[in-house]
Amino acid sequence: MSHPSVRETALDLLLAVTKKHAYSQIALNEALSSNPFSDKDKSLVTTLFYGVLQRKLTLDFYLSAFVHSKKKLDDWVELLLLLSFYQKVYLDRIPDHAIVNEAVMIAKKRGHRGISGLVNGVLRHFLREGIPDISKVQSERKRLSLQYSHPEWLIDLWKTQWDLSDALKIAEANNQPPNVVIRVNRIKATREELAEKLAVEGIRTIPGQLSKDCLIVQNGSVVETHLFKEGFFTIQDESSMLVADVVAPDQSMTVLDACAGPGGKTTHLAERMGNQGKIIALDLHPHKTQLIDHAAERLGLYTIETRALDARTAHTAFKESSFDRVLLDVPCSGLGVIRRKPEIKWMKSANEINGLIPIQQSILEETATLVKSGGWLIYSTCTINKDENEAQIRQFLAQHSEFHLEPTFAERLPNVLRDTQSQSGKGMVQLMPFTCQTDGFFICCLERK
Repeated sequence: MSHPSVRETALDLLLAVTKKHAYSQIALNEALSSNPFSDKDKSLVTTLFYGVLQRKLTLDFYLSAFVHSKKKLDDWVELLLLLSFYQKVYLDRIPDHAIVNEAVMIAKKRGHRGISGLVNGVLRHFLREGIPDISKVQSERKRLSLQYSHPEWLIDLWKTQWDLSDALKIAEANNQPPNVVIRVNRIKATREELAEKLAVEGIRTIPGQLSKDCLIVQNGSVVETHLFKEGFFTIQDESSMLVADVVAPDQSMTVLDACAGPGGKTTHLAERMGNQGKIIALDLHPHKTQLIDHAAERLGLYTIETRALDARTAHTAFKESSFDRVLLDVPCSGLGVIRRKPEIKWMKSANEINGLIPIQQSILEETATLVKSGGWLIYSTCTINKDENEAQIRQFLAQHSEFHLEPTFAERLPNVLRDTQSQSGKGMVQLMPFTCQTDGFFICCLERK
């Protein structure tokens, strides 16, 4: 049985995400593990797949100059042309003849002769003429949307909440490839020891700049190492590692992680507590609590108790004032993780995001009573949207005089973020993807008086 080529694999992945709404990360991991690609080929599949997803709006604009009615194209033909355009515009090592030949070969394999002729004609025309000039688009709003390959409403949102300069910096950062980042399991090794062990397996790393537990991977597939299987580390973005610093749990505490699946932050807290104390981890979905259990088992953690429970009903399951720390990593729009999941910017809408706001409010309201006097309520999201972040906190504080912004919060942040936290307000911080090449992330810490 012949295996699909790199470009065919990228094409199948693009079809799965854009037409069947598959999750990009899951689809890519499955494709790479089920095909015998070299590391170099895996890297190219990843680049092509994410590159087209990220730059889709820009590529659509270029293609429309050469195909007058895209509606008449089959989905796969349109995506094959976008894939070919992407290679020419954004990659510099692929010769023109290879771009055309590969595309025509795929077209012949999947369609009739007329389609391969069309693909050949469009690509040769494009290679002769070059890319159309976006700067000639009259409307600034549309021009910036095309140039940065983000929907107009999303750039508008960030422009309104911050300013145009920040909005464009966020969009530009979203189009860069994300780092592969891992978190050392302190129970099993120090960061330096893990870096040395990985180096023996041929994997180079450098320390992260925000978290003492972070290593940034420079080459190779860390998930395939025996160190991963033996629980020496977890794949996690550096921004979300900061949650453990903010929660600052000690070994005597009882902690509630109320929206815990798939368990990245839960297991980090358990590691920080040295496998002592107690963590109760809730998730609405039983399959997510199973993921937490599996992660805890792999990492050698045994202080986590999972329950499939809606955080909005947590107050019915636990006594008032029963936790030293309550972590709410609430369901959010995910606008901070577009680098890792580019489909978010095409799939989400302003209305859908607004629908999350009452859910977040409800989780805050219903879990607040569970925090002990003098205990902390930590609220976090992986989004860049003041309506889901600062506005939620301000509204909650206006209605709950028994809580206030925890005063020592900034001391638990790395120096590079202490200035940015004052822009959000004391006691909260908004990480931007352009600041330290991390995901966009929001964290706030409230203390119960």
